[in-house]
Amino acid sequence: MRSLRALRPFAHREYRVLIAALAISIFGSGMWAVAMVYEVIHLGGGPLELSLVAAAGSVGLVAFVLAGGIAADRFPQRLLIIAVEAANLAVIAAISGLAMLGWLQLWHLAAGAFVLGVGAAFFFPAYSAILPRILPPEDLLAANGMEGTMRPILQQAAGPAVAGILVASLSPAHAVSGVAACHLLAFCILNLLRRGPLPAAGAAGADAGPRGKTSVLHDLREGVSYTARTPWLLWTLLWACISVLFLIGPIEVLLPFVVRDQLGGDSRMFGFLLAVLGVGGAAASLATASFPLPRRYLTVMMVSWGAGTLPLAAVGIMDSFWALAAALFIFGATGGMGMVIWGTLLQRRVPPHLLGRVSSLDFFVSLALMPVSMALAGPVAEVVPVGLIFLVAGTVCPVMAAVAMVAARMRSDERAHPLADGREEAQADTAEDTATSGPAQPGPKQRGVT
Repeated sequence: MRSLRALRPFAHREYRVLIAALAISIFGSGMWAVAMVYEVIHLGGGPLELSLVAAAGSVGLVAFVLAGGIAADRFPQRLLIIAVEAANLAVIAAISGLAMLGWLQLWHLAAGAFVLGVGAAFFFPAYSAILPRILPPEDLLAANGMEGTMRPILQQAAGPAVAGILVASLSPAHAVSGVAACHLLAFCILNLLRRGPLPAAGAAGADAGPRGKTSVLHDLREGVSYTARTPWLLWTLLWACISVLFLIGPIEVLLPFVVRDQLGGDSRMFGFLLAVLGVGGAAASLATASFPLPRRYLTVMMVSWGAGTLPLAAVGIMDSFWALAAALFIFGATGGMGMVIWGTLLQRRVPPHLLGRVSSLDFFVSLALMPVSMALAGPVAEVVPVGLIFLVAGTVCPVMAAVAMVAARMRSDERAHPLADGREEAQADTAEDTATSGPAQPGPKQRGVT
């Protein structure tokens, strides 16, 4: 049954522990997004102060995400994940205590947001790198689909809703205490992960211990070099750069004005449209997890991403709420499907000793241009019609997706590296295992372990 395929990762104890802790932690993150806002307001802050606190978290994330990838490849991911959750707990508990005592100040919130951003920079590469060590290759797609389903539900819907209730019925400080409780429970659950080497269920085998002595710069250069000489990886990241630059700003900054000026809607309509986008992503992630990895996985991923942006090209001429909702649902669904496939490809085709760094480069690329896109959207809209901005964004991305497929020869690449299930990959690993010190091969690098 398709539904059972999506649940197969739960047969593995280590995954059950990890996903339970992750679900609670991201639920807490959703609560924090609301609790932080109302703590700023409670302290007398306005939009400027709220922007500074939010920016502190983004700065911590962007500044340390590459270091997080290096750490994920150098040290046991289990210890990194537990350490991050401990730091999250300490920060939120301290803010909660200060708020309850009436001693909280805005700089405390900004400092806490910065530390939480740093924690996220170390958590996500470690999480991505640990999955192939606790799951067989054929279950990675389902695991990534499960995460893609949980995030919009828990982080964008359930968490904020519960925090809003706590703020309204009690106080922002009580909502922060709820966030601390989430991180405490997640920390306790993570400590149930098996100590020592992980079972060799995944592609990487045993858990990674400390690597040989190399400099941080060497490790970073190794990750960048691998990405640069791997066409499917390099061109997908280039497409991601362009899509983030052209799409994020219009959606985050200009869409509220489309709702107001073209639909005559208010903040409630805008919030509902964002919820539709999230539902599309969650539904598609779950559906993708319920099927095997497509044989033409690179083609399906790039066509999904490229075609999914086409409905946004017509946003400027839409005067129907349901038409705009449909466009956003399609955009969210195709984006969710592509992201599940993408995360699985990183875990199955990137050598295990490089996975943390490549994952962090992917994260860095996505984050680096996000504030640039949002900063440019407003000024550009002053001189260019909003409809034209969406038209360009919705057509440039499909064109660049096609360019990336041709430039990286993705159709040939996916035929040469079948990943329909774990058997093909295991056979390829046996035949192609090479030492990392060997000469670089053209095209996607063969899998290997150090």
